[in-house]
Amino acid sequence: MSHEELTMQDRQSSSKGKTQNYHNSKPMTDNQVLEAAAEILACKYVKKDSYTSSQATKDFLSFKLGKYEREIFAVMLLDSQHKLIDYQELFFGTINAASVYPREVVKAVLAENAAAVIFAHNHPSGEVEPSQADIAITNRLKDALALIDVSVLDHIVIGEQATSFAERGLL
Repeated sequence: MSHEELTMQDRQSSSKGKTQNYHNSKPMTDNQVLEAAAEILACKYVKKDSYTSSQATKDFLSFKLGKYEREIFAVMLLDSQHKLIDYQELFFGTINAASVYPREVVKAVLAENAAAVIFAHNHPSGEVEPSQADIAITNRLKDALALIDVSVLDHIVIGEQATSFAERGLL
């Protein structure tokens, strides 16, 4: 279910700006509601250049990755002002691992001319503690992207909650 399929019922002014209310005439599954929420967040934050906010990023990625029953590795491709250019789910794994290839990440970054990235992956178990493998691949990706002057802003692990490598000093 896309953001466009939800119809705007009305607009209200609030002290923080415009608030939009949505309704849908068809029943939606949990995953469809989460996907629609992620798309609304993306539209809201792309306009506001807000992917410098850790909480906004965690919310967006939780809606995107929280529904999967296997590991997914994704990248948020950002411009030099940290506005979202594209969100791509690059690697699909099993219930407890996903193979990540730096070459493919670099190709995605170059294809979109991104200046910065935020990595994310989910732990279907719900555990959000980064593994040694998570830390190692993040460092490999960071080193590879440094060669082409692309900044790695964060790596978010999604489970029952969300954990930020940047907030933990792991970058």
